[in-house]
Amino acid sequence: QVQLVESGGGLVQAGGSLRLSCATSRSIGSINTMAWYRQVPGKQRELVALITSGSTTNYADSVKGRFTISRDNAKNTVYLQMNSLKPEDTAVYYCKVSTVIASYWGQGTQVTVSS
Repeated sequence: QVQLVESGGGLVQAGGSLRLSCATSRSIGSINTMAWYRQVPGKQRELVALITSGSTTNYADSVKGRFTISRDNAKNTVYLQMNSLKPEDTAVYYCKVSTVIASYWGQGTQVTVSS
């Protein structure tokens, strides 16, 4: 079992920045992939960014060049740096980590971008 604690969401004006954090209860050296998803009411949860154990990253087209995912193995934490935020980035953001056996989700953190 892996517990995830997310933080860093909030209200920001368009063009601003936020950094989300997801702290895991297990050493992320044993985790294959870490990712951030987001969801707005009435829509499916969508992948925003992911990072593999080898630090390969992948981003949704809508956030490329604005968001950066990173991981700190010493702190067992994955981050999502979000710059140049737009109102359409407003959503609940979820952290997901995947081991060989299973995947685990965080509780979600609200990000609201005002125009």
